[in-house]
Amino acid sequence: MTFTAIILAAGKGTRMRSSLAKPLHRLGGKPLLNWVLDSAITANASDAVIVVGTDGSQVSDHVNAMKDAYPCPIQAVIQDPPLGTGHAVAASADTLKHHDGIAVIAFADTPLVSADEFYALVNGISEDGHDICCLGFEADDPSGYGRLIQDDKQSISAIVEDKAADAKTRAISLCNSGMMAVRMPLLFDLLEKIGFNAQTGEKFLTDIISAAYQAGHSVGCVMATEENVMGINNRVDLAKAEAIIQKRLRHKAMIDGVTLIDPDTVYLSANAQIAEDVIIYPHVVIGPDVRIANGAEIKSFSHIEGADIGACAVIGPYARLRPGTVLEEGVKIGNFVETKNITMGAMAKANHLTYLGDAEIGADANIGAGTITCNYNGIRKSMTRIGAAAFIGSNSALVAPVNIGAGAMVGAGSTITTDVEDNALAVVRADTKSITDGATTYRNREKGKS
Repeated sequence: MTFTAIILAAGKGTRMRSSLAKPLHRLGGKPLLNWVLDSAITANASDAVIVVGTDGSQVSDHVNAMKDAYPCPIQAVIQDPPLGTGHAVAASADTLKHHDGIAVIAFADTPLVSADEFYALVNGISEDGHDICCLGFEADDPSGYGRLIQDDKQSISAIVEDKAADAKTRAISLCNSGMMAVRMPLLFDLLEKIGFNAQTGEKFLTDIISAAYQAGHSVGCVMATEENVMGINNRVDLAKAEAIIQKRLRHKAMIDGVTLIDPDTVYLSANAQIAEDVIIYPHVVIGPDVRIANGAEIKSFSHIEGADIGACAVIGPYARLRPGTVLEEGVKIGNFVETKNITMGAMAKANHLTYLGDAEIGADANIGAGTITCNYNGIRKSMTRIGAAAFIGSNSALVAPVNIGAGAMVGAGSTITTDVEDNALAVVRADTKSITDGATTYRNREKGKS
């Protein structure tokens, strides 16, 4: 069954101590907000409303920039002024006033929540017949969490915050995650009925539970793991969540047929696409927007982002592949080679100590150690094109724009500034001058100065 996702992203996140809005901090290369949104979409959300604060232009801009990539309508609405979670949800009322389905309320700073939690909440209403369904969890240490209060039929009668709880209530380990599903328009009717807290001046979403229960509405509960509803409040929490995300990503990769020699040392981005029979050695970073085809090997201490790596390619160790790198089948990139915005044809190789930027390199080309494509003149970048089966000798500088023909050879130590024809040999060197006993004469002269 479909539902509307309401994701609250208006909190200031002051404990992050950052100029970046908390929902945009990243786990596995993906913003916290997107983790929650992706789970909602996977669970069949028909649309999503992101509630941002009056100072939330970063989040609004992010929503506007990404929304076209999703299969359902997504929009940001503003909570002005910020007066609590209930007030934040109410900010979506005008947008959703004609909806009569189910709303699932989630939080942008709980990125580990999965599609299963959304499914369970929706089913609590569509299948179990509740009007409201809360997402609860059993906490190892419930201190600080709101408690879900159950009646003798296990209906939820109220949510009591820890600071307002007596000793008996604090002994309850069933805690409130904050997420809930509510029928619409009941959600907004309840929000209109509850008041603002006398002490804080805020309207709390949790207060609709007791209001609904007292009005005879059915309030149920489904369970999540404590890990899945972990909130991100500061950088310590962010690091803990990153460790969990990485464990999940590594597990999925290995289940999908990827060999991770030492999984705990490999960093994976959420959107990496890694095919079967890829081998990843220890201490490798796979950044965003990476695709690795079948049978490729990524050796230790390599850092890859924005690259498309063909089947059976061998990368590293100590390689750096930057965005725009496209490597076809069997390409070899060796130690201390950096690439950016290049294509390399099948079986081409650059085995060591090389920078290749803004270049097209043909199949079977061999790029010698110390080669540099000089792609930037301080004003603009230009292309280097190297033909199939060309051979570039060690310590060569190819000054773009320049074309090296198919089958051509460039002698070691050359600086190439003009095009080289197919199958030509280009050598640019000063003549060697050898002076008999010159070294002995030099040393004796220098010793005489001391």
